[in-house]
Amino acid sequence: MKKVIVPLFLLLITACFLAIPCSAKSKAKHVVLIGLDGWGAYSVPKADIPHIKQLMAEGSYTLEKRSVLPSSSAVNWASMFMGAGPELHGYTEWGSKTPELPSRILNEHGIFPTIFRQLRDARPEAEIGCLYEWNGIKYLVDTLSLSHYAKAPDYNQYPEALCSMAENYIKEKQPTLLAVCFDNPDHVGHKAGHDTPEYYAKLKELDSYVGRIVQAVKDAGMLKETIFIVTADHGGIKKGHGGKTMQEMETPFIISGKNVRKNGVFHESMMQYDVASTIAYIFGLRQPQVWIGRPMTQVFR
Repeated sequence: MKKVIVPLFLLLITACFLAIPCSAKSKAKHVVLIGLDGWGAYSVPKADIPHIKQLMAEGSYTLEKRSVLPSSSAVNWASMFMGAGPELHGYTEWGSKTPELPSRILNEHGIFPTIFRQLRDARPEAEIGCLYEWNGIKYLVDTLSLSHYAKAPDYNQYPEALCSMAENYIKEKQPTLLAVCFDNPDHVGHKAGHDTPEYYAKLKELDSYVGRIVQAVKDAGMLKETIFIVTADHGGIKKGHGGKTMQEMETPFIISGKNVRKNGVFHESMMQYDVASTIAYIFGLRQPQVWIGRPMTQVFR
């Protein structure tokens, strides 16, 4: 009789463990995402960006991440944060503030599920922030899920303001997740043109801000527990974007830091909406069923 009871007991215990939902262990305590609007992958080999290239050397990257169509701002920032394309989240244009196509589902805040909301649901006390220069960002991040969000003053007058805001926020709050969204090099691309001396000068300037943000993370005592992601919404050609050329469609994705493999370049297919999925994977979060993004698991130890 005892020989029968023991296996049944073990079977019941195993069934109980299988029934308990669990989330994967986090890869890092902090993620800092730095987005450079209008940064085409074609520019990386020629650009003087030592801080960004150091992150590339110390981590993993691809220069073949593709934007969703159209290769414009709001639709791609939305896809980056929402883990799905415009067919599902519904933001379809350069300046979308609300979905032109009804979102497939809405969360409690009346917006398509974002990475910010997924993290908030899992960790109610987490410090989650978004800082930006282009006001269109605030319509795409579910601000009710954020601890803090703010627009920088006009970068034409105060070019370092967003960087300074990020430095101060990191040192004061040690955020779990922070997105810092620069509106350049897109602005220069429209004015002077992509792949021009002015464009590369702006990239060099932005690289210095990336270096300062990394230093702020170090100063805050977070460096050993942080993953950095540097990426873009779209590229550009001549003085525009929105079309189907590879200069417009291919953007860099660079990831470096805690538990990231020092693999250098990877060539697996990556789409804009895979960014949200990769961040969710870092934090051990479950993806909403409506997301179609895939985490880039190959870049982690």
